Amino acid sequence: MKGGLKTRSKRGAIGEQWWSQRFIQVLEEMGNASRLQRGKRYARKGQVIGIEIRGGEVQAEVQGSAARPYRVTIRLSPLSDAGWERVFDLMAAQAIYAAQLLAGDVPHEVEEVFSEAGMSLFPASEKDIRTDCTCPDWENPCKHIAAVYYLLAERFDEDPFLIFTLRGRSRDEVMEALRERRAAAEPEATVERVSPSADRFWEGDGTLAGFGINITGNVSSEGEVLKMLGDSPFTIRGENLSAILAPAYPAAQKYARRIAGIPDRPGQGEEPTAGGERGRTGKSAK
Repeated sequence: MKGGLKTRSKRGAIGEQWWSQRFIQVLEEMGNASRLQRGKRYARKGQVIGIEIRGGEVQAEVQGSAARPYRVTIRLSPLSDAGWERVFDLMAAQAIYAAQLLAGDVPHEVEEVFSEAGMSLFPASEKDIRTDCTCPDWENPCKHIAAVYYLLAERFDEDPFLIFTLRGRSRDEVMEALRERRAAAEPEATVERVSPSADRFWEGDGTLAGFGINITGNVSSEGEVLKMLGDSPFTIRGENLSAILAPAYPAAQKYARRIAGIPDRPGQGEEPTAGGERGRTGKSAK
């Protein structure tokens, strides 16, 4: 349809990121696979002429056989405040999850985190998602609702935090909750240090398989490992590999701290200045 919203995908699956594909998968697992296919064709033809996400509700208009477009509403059940607090606590307890989310990515393990908190990020059943369409078709989902699902999946590609928004927490709220918890946890953070063997370090024999990066310590001593090992047996354009790697330690730590929302300490980064520091249960009546 001219002027309508068309999916970027012309054939095959819709949704590029794992979380977008997972959203469609859970809807198909509810027994909606054949109904969703009809909506996929509508989505690719551009029958959806408008879509808007307001808080936890999706509102859209879909052009069908009638002269006027049908109005579609999709709403996911919001999670409880207590549920969200448990989720945030569990996320923040794993620095890597917090760092990935703060960097705008959604780790695959996020579903396990929600499950451990007794919650579900994606719709767990038809009770978790309520829909309505002004068309005369009583099937759930009708092709108009299904078409919006696919456009919504592609919106998730662009902004994964929309999934969180539909569950009751905006991007800013998620970010702030994680930053606060990571900052509070920093003083108690500990790191198991690896003592490298100088005669085996450069062999790459897997002894560092469990190696982690300390993003809470002081960067001033992060080059000590290389100093202790001495020169590597490799050179690049005449320069020893140890000397090339040395600046990577403070740079990697500074970047990791930034995406994790951990503020720099005095002596890291800039010096402080003087003076301190919706299931569809029925169609609406026609």
